[in-house]
Amino acid sequence: MELKRNSSEGIESWNEVILVYNAALKQVQTKMEILNDEFQHVHQYNPIEHIKARIKTPESIVKKLKRYGKESTIENMIEYVNDIAGIRVICSFTSDIFRIAEMIKDQKDIQVLTTKDYITYPKASGYKSYHMIVTIPVYLSDRIVDTKVEIQIRTVAMDFWASLEHKIHYKFEGEAPDYIRNELIECAQMVSDLDARMLSLNEEILKLSRKREGYA
Repeated sequence: MELKRNSSEGIESWNEVILVYNAALKQVQTKMEILNDEFQHVHQYNPIEHIKARIKTPESIVKKLKRYGKESTIENMIEYVNDIAGIRVICSFTSDIFRIAEMIKDQKDIQVLTTKDYITYPKASGYKSYHMIVTIPVYLSDRIVDTKVEIQIRTVAMDFWASLEHKIHYKFEGEAPDYIRNELIECAQMVSDLDARMLSLNEEILKLSRKREGYA
């Protein structure tokens, strides 16, 4: 594995790449935690169950660049690989996903480049998640680097399914037997039904709570 030097926004070494993308991850993660804290204090409710953050490995980056037909340079890595820095936000309910996505869009220093709504339009495999590619400015001592971060927002149930699907994909190198793929699709429907029922149950609990408190 080799990533060749090639100047892009002043980033010329793998160490600088790690520095900048880690800084971007910290900023986005902190923003998510602050929003969650705000909801707790204002609404007595936490939409975020937990947050996962990771930097893509050099091997994974090179593999992706090869799939794109690009030379393995730092310049190409920064330009063409959008998920070097990744944040996964795990929610309780599907309604939280869109609420959090809107809150991210409202952040003044975050620029949303692309969104993919696999909640409304799931993949053929049954995969569901809400994806955003954003940029956030990283302030270094001598310059500002607008850095891309991929944000995935999904429920606990969706995350459980996606984790299993990911393991199966790599176990069979993307060529899982038909009966396993069919089972996964059925499980995805079960996850979708579970999320819908849990959301409905939560809304009913909230309605009863408001009645008890005299708000309805």
